[in-house]
Amino acid sequence: MDENPILLFDGVCHLCAGSVQFVIKRDPKERFRFARLQSTAAQQLLAAHNITDNRLDSVILIYQGQLYHKSRAALRTAMLLHRGWPLMGVFLLVPRFIADPVYDYIGRHRYQWFGKMSACWLPETDQRWRFLDMDEELE
Repeated sequence: MDENPILLFDGVCHLCAGSVQFVIKRDPKERFRFARLQSTAAQQLLAAHNITDNRLDSVILIYQGQLYHKSRAALRTAMLLHRGWPLMGVFLLVPRFIADPVYDYIGRHRYQWFGKMSACWLPETDQRWRFLDMDEELE
């Protein structure tokens, strides 16, 4: 599974679920796998990378043995997508001390601006195989 990028996301956040749907539509080779941060599967992946705190405030990308979060996860995800999205990689030149506070600001306001679901989002049936946590009951 290490060759597949894994995206961990907040399953009750409309912005986060929309971002996952965005990635699915721009990943024609279906390389990406996903797990909701609220799931046991995600917590096990984080523990394997020595992360024990619950990081619901950041999307997390695990790819080629590396863990990326906040702005770096978002930009590296874009670089793995189809068509012109890899050009977003140029923003990796922006230092983290600038990019991460912008990411944090959006993250702090995501529920206010985009809403919060009462239960974790579930993908369409034809995409569920790409989700590592589909066997879990989440609320």
